[in-house]
Amino acid sequence: MTTNAARVLAHPSREEIRVEGVLHALSDPVRLRIVRQLAGATDDLACSRFDLPVSKSTTTHHFRVLRENGVITQFYRGTAKLSCVRTEDLDALFPGLLDSVLGAADLQTKRSGED
Repeated sequence: MTTNAARVLAHPSREEIRVEGVLHALSDPVRLRIVRQLAGATDDLACSRFDLPVSKSTTTHHFRVLRENGVITQFYRGTAKLSCVRTEDLDALFPGLLDSVLGAADLQTKRSGED
């Protein structure tokens, strides 16, 4: 008998999410870029859909930091690991925080001409 236990990723419960962990996770430019892309998506995204300026192992680290701090949820569908922002949880715990951070990031991008 085979088990999917290795395919289940650990996530904090809503009650375990702390504002300092969320802010830490969002403080890195690569992680903020990931969250911005996920927040703008209409569906869950596979990790392979992200074109990031870091190695695959560093990308994995960034996704893990986001997941372990309650910013994103990750799950497997077949062989693909999909991600989405935990918007409902974050808005319930810290109303307006995610929108404010993402809005500030958008303004910064426009101001600096990045993206």
